[in-house]
Order: sequence, then structure tokens, then C-alpha cells
Amino acid sequence: MSETFSLDGNWTLKGPKKIEISAVVPGCVHADLRRENLIPDPYFRDNETQVQWVGEENWTYTRSFELSPAFLRSERLELVCQGLDTFAEIHINGRKLAETDNMFRQWEFDVKALLREGENSISVTLRSPMPYGRRKQEERFLWQTGIGHHRLEGGQWVRKEQSNYGWDWGPMIVTMGIWRSIGIRSVNTARIEDTRVSQTLSQSFKKATVSVDVSCSVVKRSKLLARVEISKDGDVVATAQSSVARKRAALEMTIRNPQLWWPNGLGEQPLYTVSVELVDESGAVLDREVKRIGIRELTLVREKDQWGESFCFQANGHRFFAKGANWIPSDQFDVWGTDERNRSLLESARDANMNMVRVWGGGKYERDAFYDDCDELGICVWQDFMFACAAYPGFDDDWVANVKVEIGQQVRRLRHHASVALWCGNNELEHIPPILGDEPGQMPWDEYINLFDRIIGKVVKQNDNQRAYWPSSEHSPVGDRKYSQNPDCGDAHLWKVWHGRRPFEWYRTAFHRFCSEFGFQSFPEPSTIETYTEPEERNVTSFVMEHHQRSPIGNSAIIDYMLSWFRLPVGFENTVWLTQILQGLAIKYAVEHWRMNKPRCMGALYWQLNDCWQVASWSSLDYFGKWKALHYAARDFFAPLLVTGVEDLDTKNVEIHVVSDQLQRAKATVAWKVVDLSGDELESGSKALRVPANASKTVKTLSLAKLVKEHGERGLLVKLFLSQDGEVVSENLVTLARPKHLKLQDPKLSCKVKKSDGGSFEVTLSASKPSLWTWLELKGIAARYSDNFIHLLPGETRSIRVSPRDKTSLKAVKESIRARSLFDTYQEI
Repeated sequence: MSETFSLDGNWTLKGPKKIEISAVVPGCVHADLRRENLIPDPYFRDNETQVQWVGEENWTYTRSFELSPAFLRSERLELVCQGLDTFAEIHINGRKLAETDNMFRQWEFDVKALLREGENSISVTLRSPMPYGRRKQEERFLWQTGIGHHRLEGGQWVRKEQSNYGWDWGPMIVTMGIWRSIGIRSVNTARIEDTRVSQTLSQSFKKATVSVDVSCSVVKRSKLLARVEISKDGDVVATAQSSVARKRAALEMTIRNPQLWWPNGLGEQPLYTVSVELVDESGAVLDREVKRIGIRELTLVREKDQWGESFCFQANGHRFFAKGANWIPSDQFDVWGTDERNRSLLESARDANMNMVRVWGGGKYERDAFYDDCDELGICVWQDFMFACAAYPGFDDDWVANVKVEIGQQVRRLRHHASVALWCGNNELEHIPPILGDEPGQMPWDEYINLFDRIIGKVVKQNDNQRAYWPSSEHSPVGDRKYSQNPDCGDAHLWKVWHGRRPFEWYRTAFHRFCSEFGFQSFPEPSTIETYTEPEERNVTSFVMEHHQRSPIGNSAIIDYMLSWFRLPVGFENTVWLTQILQGLAIKYAVEHWRMNKPRCMGALYWQLNDCWQVASWSSLDYFGKWKALHYAARDFFAPLLVTGVEDLDTKNVEIHVVSDQLQRAKATVAWKVVDLSGDELESGSKALRVPANASKTVKTLSLAKLVKEHGERGLLVKLFLSQDGEVVSENLVTLARPKHLKLQDPKLSCKVKKSDGGSFEVTLSASKPSLWTWLELKGIAARYSDNFIHLLPGETRSIRVSPRDKTSLKAVKESIRARSLFDTYQEI
């Protein structure tokens, strides 16, 4: 049986200044130095500047190990490096083995001749990528975003995480290390080199044909047999076996009445286990490989329609609106972005009714556990390849050959996952004008097309013919390719709001087919800001706060939009919280509009889900996974059944729309209530509905001209409700004036707290006057909230479950709880 001797664990790290410390593999140099207190916390204040020297130096990891005589007698011994970051030179027992130059590749080397009985040694020397990138830029300059501001130069020459060099939401900290597992694999006779699992579903989805193609690496001639077993919850549902011929075996099985895998919100996520064994002529198992699959049909539908060409994902015969966000690395240091942290972030995505994340092309291919989690949670993955916002050296044959191996390895590693929906060539190379062209520093269009259409497209097709390949995000496949934001086809990155400073209402003029990027910034909450600032630095224009704001227009854009929508807040904390309310409002405008316009638009993935350090950014989950106001809003505007309203300031009408992502028709009741700013009811009504499946419908138009004449546009609030079986499943608020002009009164919030189960507490909120964007905070106590930033009218109550991270007494919760609303943000203390 093939075995692996793990080299993970304790190593020694040597570097400049006579540094010699203990290190942990997988890991990185910065994490090891920080563990030994040789560098400060790089995320605190402006300490980032104090650790720049680390990425400029060369570092060596060393360790010794002993192998048993039985292990050494194996016919072949292979050093398997799942990830080396990036320019590495490997020595075993003092003899040079190899050099590597790609962070994203798995490297395998025959080392049998270098190993011996007793003690062995291995060293991995990592050369700084910085001098190499600078030298290549001097030889031939290639353009990239962020030069001179938030991004170090030369990263596009190195097959490495591009955001290591900085981004407009991340630090400039260039890592090195043995960042994935490393070990020595024994091979006797043969091993499984690759397992390709593909599936075909019958038209009725009542029968699944599963094909398993096994490729072998053979070191000794023998009659070989491949055996496959498919099981579900421990019960075997199909088996097959086949002899191996020319190092390959092809097996096919049928599963009748399979349990189908669905995206989140459309059904369950059952997973089958595919076990593959390679057996020799004596019946001994030489190697085993196990994969989990979901049986489903998940495709990208592009076909002509009344608006142009569709761009729509379809699961098991049903088209669905893609709801989600863009994923960036969860930490600048991969070892700190643990599987547990990633799982928590993905669970928050699921809890906000998301069904898709886009793994953005400036980061990294995530660990296997990430895709396992997406399989389990029903989160579809739009998978970018790792190219972003730069011209790349497609003219360099060695660089291109390196890329081809990388793409092939990653596609083979990930293709069995039920969640992977699309392969995408790059991020924004077609979107940003200076990248492509014939001027110095640009990547010529023919070179670009050769790399991303032909070369990478061919590698994808050779390794996975069951998923679509998309050359770039954004991309327009019809008409002039240089017009990358064609609203009639393809996907679009829409940044007129924010970068273009257009008003939020601009979103309602955008009718693109799939919106794969759009966003608005906010600050993290005060408790997160406290982790990277000193008290005297807690002002949005302090040096440290601006150091943690990487967008050149960041703070000015936030404040500009804030003053357009809200009254000037009083104090630092109110300012911070109000930026989150503003962010949630911006993205709500966009998503609700696009959902109302399905099936013309069939996807909204906002920028961005998460952060890699504590920073002002476009995220809805901060570095610690705390929900910003946007994430609570996302759970509402991504709800399977949504009620929303569109105001017409000319006619004084409000159109009520109901959007359903459910695959069956539903009975529901829509209700509305118009109140003045004292909360007195002026008009109300309800209407029973038969909500069509997977569709959007205008269900009612409210004519408010008479009420406006009496109370003014600034004196009315319209609250909408959608109910099923007596339970409200969606709420919304419509105003005819911007919130800064509403004559809000003190809502006199009431907050009652009692113990609940599991160490949680139930908080019941009520208000005497309308209370907009009402939120709870446990000051000084880390906690999760079942809801927040809600709208309350007089007579309504809302129960919110508050779950402190640590065991907390009822007395402590009562003393620390604060309930505030929009009204409080501009009250002088």
C-alpha cells in the first residue's frame, strides 16, 4: 500500500541577522517570526512598514527525519511538496534536488537515491521574489494597477498570490514558506496518479451514469486491477472493476433514483463517496483514493433571448439566480486563515441566503477543505484562475509552460467537487483599459487571446469537459470584445457607483445579464477598529486609520455618499456604524433591482464577502467574521421570497414587487402600512397572492399623492410585509425622501433581556416612534446576533437572539447592552 511519511510539523528556520528559530510547516516565515516575537503584529497600527524587510530576504527551512528500513525498501520514493512559496531550492542530505518557481503547483521528485537509513536531512531555501520581479520590470515593464500606492511592482512575473503584493483592501506583505503539506510517498509496483469522475444524468434525473477514469504511475510490471465503490451514508450503491491497460482503466456505474445535489435554498446537498482502489495480481491493495461527489447537473446557459444572450446558471434543469459575493483570502498569511475560520465565513454566506461565491483571481486556490465546505453548504463556486489586474508575460514560453502545468493540476484537483460551477481565466484583464493594447507596458490582444482563450481554454477542456470556461471576468462574448460591459450579454463589473461617484439610484438604470462585481465600502465596527489602533487614533482621518484604508478615494467617497443620504453623525463610533448602514443601503439598491429584473439579470455577486486583515473595505464580514450591516441586509435582499418597493418621486407612487427563487408556486400575502413619522397609521392593506415559481412580479401600486400632499414627502414611511402561513418571511421599507431629510423623532427604544438556551439571551425590542436601522451592541462583549439593523414601527416587537462568544451572565449582558437607531447617530451628547 502506498504510504506517505509526513514532513509536516516542527522545522528550523534560518535567516539574516543570525536568526535561527523553530518553525511550523505548513506555514510561512512571517508567522514563524511573529510566534517568536521577532516581528511586531503586522496588522497593528502601521507595523506593516516594519516587516517589509522579511519579504526582501532569503530564508531556509531545515529538519531531520528518520525512515524505517521497510519504508526505504519501497521501489520508488517521491518527495511530494503540495505548495512551496515560491522560489525554492531543495536539498536532501546536502545534495541539491530541485528548484521550484510556482506557488500554485504541486511538485514531485524521485528521491530514493538520496535517502539513507538512519537520520536524513532536508532543507528548503526560499529566495525573495522581490528582486526578481523588479529586475523583470526593468527588462520589460508590464502595467499593473495600484503602482505607487497600494501595490508593490513585479508580481505578475511570479506565479504567486498576487494580493501578497498589496491591493486596495490588503497589506503589502510578500510571504515565503512551505505553505502546504510536504512528505515522502512510497510506491510499490504502482500508484493512482489521477482519478477523473464524471457523470451524466438522464433527462428525467432518475438515473445517473457515473464514469471513473483511473490513471496509474507504474514502477514495476504487473497485472493491475482498478476497483470502484460508490456509497451513500455507508451504504454501497454501485461497484465496478476493470483491468488496467496501458496504465489506464475506465469504469462506469449506474445509480437509479439518485439523491440530487442542489445549490443552497433550492434543495439538499447529499454527497456520495467514491472509493478507488488499485490492486495487484495477488489481490493486495497498492493504493487507494477517496473523493466525495454530488450528483447534479450544473451548467452555464448561454442562448439567444429577447435581450441578447443569456448568462445564467442552471441546476438539475432549473435556472437559478446566483446570489452571493466575491471571496478573497481570509488572511494575508495562509496559515492564519484556518479551515475553521474559512468554514465560519462560508456558513455566514449560507446563512445570508447566498448560493455562490466567486473565488477571485488575485488570491489563491483554496485548500481542499474550502471546497468540501462549499459542497456541504450548497455554495456554488465561480473559480477564477490566479491572474488579476495586470499585463502578464504571455510572450515568455517558460512562464506559459509553467502556467499550463498549474492550471492542469488545479482543474484535476477540484473538478470532482459538486460546488465548482465555472472556470474563469482571470480578473478584469479585459475590464481595465491600460492592461491590453499595443502601447509599451500593455499586453497585446493577440497575445492575451492566445493565452486565455486558446492555451488555458484547451488545458481546461482536456481536464474537465463538464464545465464551462469563461476567459475573463468581466467579458462580453458577443460583438466588440473590447466593449467588456455590454449589457446584453456576458458578465459585468459595475463600479459607476463608488469609483464613478454615481448615485445609488444609478443601479436601477443597469440591466446587465450577470453582475459579478459591484460594491461599496464601510468601516469595521468599533470593537474591530480597537484591535489595530490606539485610542487617540480613532478618527477616520488619523494616520493609522488612513493606513488601513487602501482605496485612494476611500474615505472621501464614503463621506461624500454619507452626506448625500444621512445627517452628519456625531462622534467616531456613530460615524463608523453609519458607514455600515450606508453600505448596506447601496448594495440593497443594486441587488433588489437586479432580482426584480430576472430572468434578464440572473446573478448578483457583490464585492466582497470577507477581509484578510482589519481594514476599511467593501466586505460584509470583517476580519474576525463579524457581520456588518450589509450582511444582515444581504440575508434580507437575498431571501428566497422577497418583497420590495420602488418609489416614483414624480407620480408619488410605490410599486410593490414580489420575487421568488423557489422552484414551486407559493401562496403568500403581501401587506403594506403607510405611517407618519410619529408612527400613526395613515393607510394599510393586504392582498393574497399566488407567487409564480422562480419569477418576479409587480403585485400592487400604491398611490400616495394625496398623503404626500397632506404630510409631505419627508413625512411618510411605507413598510412592506410578505407572509406565508401567518409568518412574515420578508419585510422592506420605502421612503420618498432621503433619510437625512426625514423628521425622525426619538423612538424611545425598549430593550428587555432574558436568558435563553445554550448560553444565549433573548432580547426583545420595541419602539414608541418609528425606529430605523435599529441595532444592538454588547459593549465589550464579543457576540453574534440573530438579526440587526432592523426597522421598527410603534406596536411592533422584535426578538433577537444574542449569543456571546464566552460564557456571560445575565447581569453582564444587561449592563453592557446598547440599543440604538439612525436617530441616535446625529444626537449631540
